[in-house]
Amino acid sequence: MIVFGIAGWSGSGKTTLIEKLIPQFTADGLSVSVIKHAHHGFDLDKPGKDSFRHREAGATRVLMLSGDRWVLMNELRGAPEPDLEAQLALLAPCDIVLIEGFKAAAVPKVEIHRPANGKAPLWPDNPHVVAVACDDGYTCPLPMLPLNDAKAIADFIRNYPTPP
Repeated sequence: MIVFGIAGWSGSGKTTLIEKLIPQFTADGLSVSVIKHAHHGFDLDKPGKDSFRHREAGATRVLMLSGDRWVLMNELRGAPEPDLEAQLALLAPCDIVLIEGFKAAAVPKVEIHRPANGKAPLWPDNPHVVAVACDDGYTCPLPMLPLNDAKAIADFIRNYPTPP
């Protein structure tokens, strides 16, 4: 399984890039999963729905499914977030996992850097950033990828050496 992060400051275009990368991989028959870390609480459920009521009553896990999809909601109820290894185990089997966020996770990352946003790049202080995708003439000692060329970025990810 290839595990690769897409890192950058809020508003840099991480989600947009991931949206463009997924079809690059699936066109080759690869299965792709995504981990998106939310810094704030979120809820996919709605008050009044049966699944919401089950969780409110104290259920730790609620599995909802239909002929089109399924989702497993897990209430942490004070327990810590699962670590990256546990998250990846939930997504197996798949060919590629793209991770949005998790700047400090020890996985290789492509940083999206937009100098026009006025934010400092992550790569000087983050040893896990292995390439930078940029939309202008920015240069750095890492491999530079054209931000608007999803195929080039997908090829870089696909060909990046994975640890044994």
